[in-house]
Amino acid sequence: MKRFLWLLVLLLALPAHAHAVDLTLEAPSALLMEKITGEVLYAKNEHEQLEPASVTKVMTLLLTMEAIEKGSVSYDDVVTVSAYAASMGGSNVYLAEGEQITVEELIKAVCVASGNDASVALAEHVAGVTELFVEQMNNRARELGMNDTHFVNCHGLPAEGHVSSAWDIALMSRQLILHHPDLRRFTTIWMDSLRGGEFELANTNKLIRFYDGATGLKTGSTSSAGYCISATAEREGMELIAVVLHGSTSQQRFEDAKTMLNYGFSTYTLHNVEPSEPLPLLPVHLGEEDSIALQFPSTGRQVLLPKSQISSLTQEISLPEQVEAPIGAGQQLGTLTVRSGEHVVLELPLLAAQAVEKLTWGEMFRRMLLSTFLLQ
Repeated sequence: MKRFLWLLVLLLALPAHAHAVDLTLEAPSALLMEKITGEVLYAKNEHEQLEPASVTKVMTLLLTMEAIEKGSVSYDDVVTVSAYAASMGGSNVYLAEGEQITVEELIKAVCVASGNDASVALAEHVAGVTELFVEQMNNRARELGMNDTHFVNCHGLPAEGHVSSAWDIALMSRQLILHHPDLRRFTTIWMDSLRGGEFELANTNKLIRFYDGATGLKTGSTSSAGYCISATAEREGMELIAVVLHGSTSQQRFEDAKTMLNYGFSTYTLHNVEPSEPLPLLPVHLGEEDSIALQFPSTGRQVLLPKSQISSLTQEISLPEQVEAPIGAGQQLGTLTVRSGEHVVLELPLLAAQAVEKLTWGEMFRRMLLSTFLLQ
């Protein structure tokens, strides 16, 4: 409960940056989000329900990676391609019915070539049938708060009622890259091959080659959805997610994504809070130890700020004169407050580094006798 409360304080302390600038974008719907904090830096019609095309596959990849993490699926699993998977149109890697291919190769085919056939093969391997997989997609979307989204398939080909939004795509993209960083070894591939070099792959995301720091993530396009992308890039330890929906051309979606990414990298920084001076020992009353060391929490120490604010940051430590035993390890004993001018940008709890038990009556009597003896 205490951890929840200080995380809530952290979230409430973060400044709202969405819509803070009017970027010139051609796309009707777009959003820029930072990965660690989940903070939105720019948004335009972010909740408009639109067709996501193959950006749908972000959820397909997320469910696959979560299955791998749980151990129900392995990279080395060999998948036998079904007739249904082999029948997929649109972008594909020409899987043949009965062909055997590993989960790892299928993930590569989805990330690099946006293979619809590979997406279906993964879905069938994870859930047995695509209908059940799509149900899992929608369940996961609800868990993530993707209230603008309804999935009808696992690949993104046009289907009645298959919609999402820039906001929702950013949510699932963040979940994927935040908790499954191993996927980057696929999403950063520019050119590769399948079937032992027999089938060449080229990444549909041209930013991977032409944008400094690009890390992924997924493109999509159909005649009705237009040109879409969830583009991720990292510089100086900060990774951003730029979502573009219904772009007019392939190149224009990349330009819109770059505009947002350039804005984010030039304007903001992910600042890791460290104490400006060593944390003091806190005296303990009636404890087995006379004092206790303090420590920061292991997470929640990063805050997203405009670069212009970094030089103005100040810190203030609030602690009692002493604390009374017993004290539990990890118990909050004080607070470190970070401000930019008068604005509080972060409050971090100062935690007990170890437990300190309360003195027993017997131990207090022993210490009193020892003290009396030493004074004689």
